[in-house]
Amino acid sequence: MTDLTDRQLQILKAIIEEFIETAEPVASETLDKKYNLGVSPATIRNEMVKLTSSGFLKQPHTSAGRSPTPMALKFYVDKLMKLKELSVTDEVNVKQKIWDYRNEMDHLLREATKTLAEKTKVMSMAATDEGDFFTSGLGNILDMPEFYDIDITKHLLDTLDQYDYWWKIFSNFAENRDEPLRVLVGEDLGSQLLNQCGGVFIRFTSPSHQGTIGVIGPTRLNYPRIIPIVRYMGNLINDLAKSW
Repeated sequence: MTDLTDRQLQILKAIIEEFIETAEPVASETLDKKYNLGVSPATIRNEMVKLTSSGFLKQPHTSAGRSPTPMALKFYVDKLMKLKELSVTDEVNVKQKIWDYRNEMDHLLREATKTLAEKTKVMSMAATDEGDFFTSGLGNILDMPEFYDIDITKHLLDTLDQYDYWWKIFSNFAENRDEPLRVLVGEDLGSQLLNQCGGVFIRFTSPSHQGTIGVIGPTRLNYPRIIPIVRYMGNLINDLAKSW
């Protein structure tokens, strides 16, 4: 999976970042004009064919361009992206929004999901081992092209009434004590109808409870920007949860 040349890595990174920005399949002409790849459009096309054969790209039937597969997006998160550091101002702003609720788990998680939705511009959710489930920001994703498909949107809405569905997914990665944050793409979310979705989630614990908070949206989430926000929120909740 990692046997890609430097040129292929450069092209794959450009395609993914263009796709994150536009939600449209990316054509070789776009890469040639917009990114300084240092090779001809024909070379770019040849490399895109190889990346497609390797499972990193797919070609929609109605488009000459290509879009990244869930495998490519996971690879991007693990190997290619550069995280955008959260500013001190943003950290202070997030902390101020939930600070007054620090002694009450339900109120804090409700405000934390609301804040995450505001900051990430996608949908947020949180769940605890007590059966609590909070969501916010559904309206943020309904205008995104991926959710014009009524079947995808209806299925996602249906799952929002199913605490057990999400808690099972969150529990699957709760055993990894070394890395509480996880990126889930496509089939990681437990249903073929959510293959167009991606999420970033982080585990939190208190002396008597555990839970998960994070965001969900299209697979083309702006991972470099969203991951630091989710990580900061999870770490902040962990600190505040010591008194629960």
